[in-house]
Amino acid sequence: MKQFTYERAASTESAVAEGRGAGTKFIAGGTNLLDLMKLQIETPDKLVDITRLPLGEITTRDEGGVSIGALVPNSDLAADPRIIADYEVLSRALLAGASGQLRNKATTGGNLLQRTRCYYFYDTAMPCNKREPGTGCAAIGGVNRILAVLGTSEKCIATHPSDMAVAMRALDATVVTQKADGDRRRIAIGDFYRLPGDTPEIETVLEPGELITAVELPAPVEGARHLYRKVRDRASYAFALVSVAGVVTMDGNTVKTAALAFGGLGPMPWRDPAVEAAIVGKAATTANFEAAADALLADAKGFGTNDFKIPLARRTLIASLRELTGA
Repeated sequence: MKQFTYERAASTESAVAEGRGAGTKFIAGGTNLLDLMKLQIETPDKLVDITRLPLGEITTRDEGGVSIGALVPNSDLAADPRIIADYEVLSRALLAGASGQLRNKATTGGNLLQRTRCYYFYDTAMPCNKREPGTGCAAIGGVNRILAVLGTSEKCIATHPSDMAVAMRALDATVVTQKADGDRRRIAIGDFYRLPGDTPEIETVLEPGELITAVELPAPVEGARHLYRKVRDRASYAFALVSVAGVVTMDGNTVKTAALAFGGLGPMPWRDPAVEAAIVGKAATTANFEAAADALLADAKGFGTNDFKIPLARRTLIASLRELTGA
């Protein structure tokens, strides 16, 4: 591990002031960052410890919904009675991720920012545009079984690994931040992540020194049915090959509203309005579910060993819609 300096922030203001410098990283649970530092994939010159900041509470918002502090552990968030009652998809997604030990340490903000688990990103002997821009993407034409089939580019086909973020996308979460200049902003989670394009090393819209302070969820959808389905190689401690987060309301056999997000398929939690449009206002039938799958996978592209993800995503979405709608 490369040597670094360390500072413990006493306030959010001091954290962002210290975090704006080049080569500086915030650290909380460290469940991803420390692993990357040991492999010298991340080599920060300075760590700013934010674990003592007052960002560890879940509060009810006056306008409805909840505000989740950036330092709330994944295990606490999954077990919170408000989350279980009103945002079941989020609790299910959290419990599907990692292990109990990791969920006790991993934080809400850190979960959103975790890096890809692409084999080549973790192998410093191999070229990777995300790790070292301009060196190439060894995954294209390589072993890419776990990698993306949507939203890829010639520079990168990595996937985002978070389960929590997929549920947050289905719930229309908002990421609240404080910038290095002291300004605060609220970023819709649909605008938070960036497609790889020509700059796969830039994964979010965060500016240098900008700190996630909370994630806000809107008021729960009354009468909604929630689902998180995760297809993976083993029953625990494995990342999604395909996952579906769904929140649906029904009017008899007709789909009244739908929010569907997907993991394991793209470089970010994936949501496509065309998928929801294929079923909203329509009967819960296999034909309409097939149309939703067609919309999801219209631009899907496999790269060899991950070709199977396309039919797998189709089957997983259709099975999820049948469970959500009772069809």
